[in-house]
Parts: sequence; structure tokens; C-alpha cells
Amino acid sequence: MAAGKIAVVGLGRMGQGMLATLARAGVPVIGYDVAAGAREAAAAVPGVEVTEDLGVIWREAETIVLSLPFPATVEAVLTGEGGLLGSPARHRLVIDTSTSDPDLTRTLHARLAAAGHALVDAPVSGGPAGAASGALSIMVGGVPEAVERAKPVLDILGQKVSVVGGPGDGHIAKLVNNVLVAGHLILAGEAMRVGVAAGATLDALLTVVNGASGRSAVTEVNYPRWIASGSFDSGFTMGLMAKDVGLALELAERTGLAIPMLREVRERWNALTQGWGPTADFNRAVLGDPA
Repeated sequence: MAAGKIAVVGLGRMGQGMLATLARAGVPVIGYDVAAGAREAAAAVPGVEVTEDLGVIWREAETIVLSLPFPATVEAVLTGEGGLLGSPARHRLVIDTSTSDPDLTRTLHARLAAAGHALVDAPVSGGPAGAASGALSIMVGGVPEAVERAKPVLDILGQKVSVVGGPGDGHIAKLVNNVLVAGHLILAGEAMRVGVAAGATLDALLTVVNGASGRSAVTEVNYPRWIASGSFDSGFTMGLMAKDVGLALELAERTGLAIPMLREVRERWNALTQGWGPTADFNRAVLGDPA
């Protein structure tokens, strides 16, 4: 079991799920969010303490799990006013489960290490359901000592923990994963709409594709769970996926490689997000542009 108090900073659906999973494992936990509503919801979880003072997090928690929407938010929490680097705390372990910019992660790793802290990037896949059940897939980057220190916490949160490499490498893996999901949603949606328009049923097409070489997580998981059911309630939004695709494109452009398909995916995703709205479930991408 993980030792010491653990904090979760960012109490959206992912953060609240992780907070509850840690509490259920018997770990002393404390949560923080700038939004009062998020704090109130987290406070209802048995065994959870919540604070509106970020300074309390740095004083009391030996390990801090970040679950934040944007790289700039991660940077502000760690280096901005009231952030970790401005506090007297030392020897803290930060586990960043956000989807972020690998280059920023490497910069933050160096700055935190110089101040006596450790940073592990550990972005996750599995959505709010995986966070709440401790069944996340976690992609880990960091120096070996910090990764080993983070392992007890990661093992509580995740069903599959994969160490990718050094600082920033976990975030690289997450961006590669998400841009593939974004592309698969667009192409699978168009392919299925063609098949149905030509006279086949969606159920029959999914059965065939999922038993053949065209299958993907989109056809095997997303379609039956959130698309064919009509629920569109995965907990992940169009706006967040558009952000992730944008980060992936920025990373790709920094490599100097030719990336025409990735640019197409980004342009298409931005158009779909504008059409459906940034708060719509990201699986609505398979429907194409809204009527």
C-alpha cells in the first residue's frame, strides 16, 4: 500500500474517480479544486478530505496526483503563485495523470528536481469508469527512482501500468494513442455510415469488422458501449480530444517529419468540435457534421 497522505489536484470526473479509488484502498487522501462544486462533490466520497487551500496540499501530502485539463494549468499549479515551487515543502512526488505537452513535462521535471521534488508523467486511458474502478491503463515516464516511488499509487489506480521511458515519454505515448483514437473515430464513422446507407445493418457490420482486420477499440468498445446504444456518455468531450490532437500535431511538427494525415485529422476534429460544441461527447465524431 502507498505510504503517507496522497492528494488529488483537479476533481473533475477523472480526479474524483481516482480520489475514490485511493480512499477505497485505505489510503489517507485529500482533494483540491478551484471549483466549489467539484470540492462539494468530492467531499461526499467516504474517507475523503477536501481543501480549498492549495498550500494545505503541499504541507500535508507526500504524493500529489494531478488530473488537470491543460498543460498551462499543470504549469501554474506547480510553478505559479501558491504553487509547489513557491512552498517550503520538499521531497514531494508529483504524478501527473493529465494529458500534457512532453517538452513542458521535461522542463517541469528539471525544475522540480532542482528543488528536491520528483515528477512522474503518468497519463491515463480508461475514462471516468476506469478511474472509479481502479482499472485505468497508465503510460509512465520518469527517472527510475521516481517511477519506483510512484508504483504503489499507480498500482492502485491502474490495471495496466506501462513504463514507457524517461521524463515526458508517458505523455508522448498518450498523445500517440489519442491521435489514433481521434482518427479511428472519424474513419470508422464514415465507413459505417457508408455501409448502412448501402443497405447493411450496423450490428452486422460491427460483427464482421470486429472479427476481421479492420477492428479497433472504436469498433470493439466505443460503438457498442456509447454509440450504437445512443448514450454518448463516455465522460470525455469533443473539446478535450481536440486539445489532445492539437498537442499531438505540435509535437509532430517539432520533429520535422511530414505528417499530412495528422494535419487532416486535426482540421477535421476542429470542425467537428465547432459543429457539436466542445462539451459534447467525443464519440459523436462518428456521426459526422451535425445537421
